[in-house]
Amino acid sequence: MHEMSICMSIVESLEESAKANNYKGIDKVWLEIGPFSGVEVRALEFSFDVAIRGSIAEGAELEIIETQAGAWCFSCDEAVVIEQRYDPCPKCGGHQLTVTGGEELKIKQISIKE
Repeated sequence: MHEMSICMSIVESLEESAKANNYKGIDKVWLEIGPFSGVEVRALEFSFDVAIRGSIAEGAELEIIETQAGAWCFSCDEAVVIEQRYDPCPKCGGHQLTVTGGEELKIKQISIKE
């Protein structure tokens, strides 16, 4: 389960940010996760609850923002939304696509305790 190591890295990043900015604690964390990130959201949520124990984010709420996957179609010269990595273009049916989004896994925002 690599989601636990991902959560440990997130907590480490939160700890560094808190130390650098003198936060007292973190109430909420928003994560952006794309469909091509390779992350199982439910496993990440479980792992997050375990990883934050004893950290600056202990008790923090996790909100997942699931993003859409995007691609650029060379056939119709359009930006499109795709469901799977090798789907044809939903506008023209072409197969000359370059993925432009959907691999995200990042901390989007945090809420700091007052």
